Amino acid sequence: MLGMIAVDVDGTLVGTGNIVLPEVWAALARARDAGMRVVLCSGRPAVGHALKYARRLDPDGWHVFQNGASIVKVDTGESVSEELPPELLLKLVEDARRSGRILEVYTDTKYAVEDTSAPSVDHAALLGVPFAPRDLLSLPGTVVRAQWLVPAGDKAAVMAEATPGLQRHPALSPVMPGILFVSITRDGVNKGSALRRVAALYNLTLDRVMMVGDGHNDVTAMEVVGYPVAMGNADPEALAASRFQVGHVDAGGLAQAAQMAMEL
Repeated sequence: MLGMIAVDVDGTLVGTGNIVLPEVWAALARARDAGMRVVLCSGRPAVGHALKYARRLDPDGWHVFQNGASIVKVDTGESVSEELPPELLLKLVEDARRSGRILEVYTDTKYAVEDTSAPSVDHAALLGVPFAPRDLLSLPGTVVRAQWLVPAGDKAAVMAEATPGLQRHPALSPVMPGILFVSITRDGVNKGSALRRVAALYNLTLDRVMMVGDGHNDVTAMEVVGYPVAMGNADPEALAASRFQVGHVDAGGLAQAAQMAMEL
C-alpha cells in the first residue's frame, strides 16, 4: 500500500453536476481507514465545498489548496502559505481594470472579485460561497494567489503573456465548461512544490505517493510523485505526465485509482 494519495478536485474528484460519486467516497474512505493519507490537491481555496471535501477525505490531515500557495491542516486551521508579491499583485489588478477581464484575488480563506457578470456569480456557486463583490485590493491578511476567469478559447493568448515572477496554472471545470481558470502564484509555487512539503510533513518519500489529476495544473504534482495517474477525461498534458490511466470522472475513475494505491 502507498503512503499517500493526492487528488485533484475538478475533473477528478468532482464531475459533471458538481457531485462526487458515492463509490468514489467509499474507495477513498477505505484507503484512509487502511492507514493511507488522503490529500486534497486543488486549485480551489480552503473554503466552501473544497474545505468540506478535505475534511471528509482526511479530517486531521494536511491538504493543498490554491495550486500549492496554501497548505492547510484542516482540523486546526494551521497553514503554510506562499505570498503573492504585492508589487506583482498590483500589476495584475491594474491589468484587470484596464482590460475588463475577470480577476479574483485570494488569501488562505477569503477572496475578492469586482466583476459582477455571470461567470463571477457562477464561480462563487461552484466554490460554495456567497457572491459578494468587493475591491480587489481590500482583503485583510496575506494574498497568496490571483486568478483570471476567461473564455476557454482565450487560453493560448493568456498563456502567452509575459508574467515575470509569476507562475500560471490553467484549468477547466466540467461544471463551467466554457471558462478557463488561470491561477497565478509566485514563481516556483505549484502543486508539485506543495506535495513535496506535505510528504515531508508525513515523513514519506515521494516514490510512495500517488497523484491523480486531469489537467495542466496537475502536471507539476504528477512529475514529482512515484505514481502519477491521469483520469480518462484528462487533457493531453496530464496524460503525457502520467504512468497510469483510469476511467472518466463521471464513471468513477478516481475509485479505480484509490484501489490501485491500496494494492501497490
